[in-house]
Amino acid sequence: MFEVIKTEGAARRGVFTCPHGTVQTPVFMNVGTQAAIKGGLSAEDLKNIGCQIELSNTYHLHLRPGDETIKKLGGLHKFMTWDGPILTDSGGFQVFSLSGLRKIKEEGVTFASHLDGHRIFMGPEESMRIQANLGSDIAMAFDECVANPSPYNYVKDSAEMTFRWLKRCMTALKQYNEESDAVNPGQVLFGINQGGAYTDLRVDHMKKIAELELPGYAIGGLAVGEPTEVMYEVLDAVVPFAPSNRPRYLMGVGTPSNIIEGVARGVDFFDCVMPARNARHARLFTWSGARNLKNAKYALDESPIDPECDCPVCRRYTRAYLHHLFKAEEILAMRLSVMHNLYFYNQLMQRIRDALDTGTFEAFRAKYSSLLDTRI
Repeated sequence: MFEVIKTEGAARRGVFTCPHGTVQTPVFMNVGTQAAIKGGLSAEDLKNIGCQIELSNTYHLHLRPGDETIKKLGGLHKFMTWDGPILTDSGGFQVFSLSGLRKIKEEGVTFASHLDGHRIFMGPEESMRIQANLGSDIAMAFDECVANPSPYNYVKDSAEMTFRWLKRCMTALKQYNEESDAVNPGQVLFGINQGGAYTDLRVDHMKKIAELELPGYAIGGLAVGEPTEVMYEVLDAVVPFAPSNRPRYLMGVGTPSNIIEGVARGVDFFDCVMPARNARHARLFTWSGARNLKNAKYALDESPIDPECDCPVCRRYTRAYLHHLFKAEEILAMRLSVMHNLYFYNQLMQRIRDALDTGTFEAFRAKYSSLLDTRI
């Protein structure tokens, strides 16, 4: 399922195989929360911009159109016409983001829907059922993501509950995979490391979940308010205790620099809404840094977004045209900008893989880690 084929320091070059294809790692997963990329990109667009894995949201798809509906329509791959790998998150992040609308108990979490306020209960078994109905290739364990900082004892108790939930997820998904009408009987489970910003809790939790010999391991609960330096300290402490023969996934991270630094610390999988969200607000990533195309200086600029980029947008359109689209509030502005930013992120991962293949990753890191996060 996962093979490390080359290393440079802690950085790893690998190959991950699942029912819907083979993935070259390190990889960035393009976020299609509701089975669509916000900004008007289709599954065909994802193929054209180099996406390897699409990520969708369990909570949102449970609310609409409903995971049972998607199962009746053949599963998420058929529903959105994407034939590549899909990862679904567990709904656990909504335990964090809907903090004002929830009640957490050992059995699971009661939510108030952000759509209409109706009460929803989700625990490990419910999360696994929803993800089994969706038929993703990778199902994420149900967990609690705590805010940083949070009191030590609360974080300790939460991590211990997340571990108990993980074992329930394992039992439930195994049962669902064995059902005769399973959408994707090859669906696998990734566990999630928690422990806030406390490195001792993080290491202890990773040691415990590593003993379960899961197909993959994620590091959750970072990039939720703590300084970047704290995130790197946690990674430095916990990644060495993640199984070396399994993929490591840093959830919800992040900027181009965060990704490069994550790879340097041994992370293989990344996802983040940042490239699409920033694109919808005219912040475009380039190999010289980020630029805001709403700035007046681009009104007569006939250059592409990035002269170094060969994405479909940069090959055809000018900064002046996108500047106009944003000023005119045309939907096309978002579509073209999201397409560029996601292409950039996918190309970033390709360049990282190329650097690892040739033993030049540290030189790549030295050149681009700070540069890509600067504002032009």
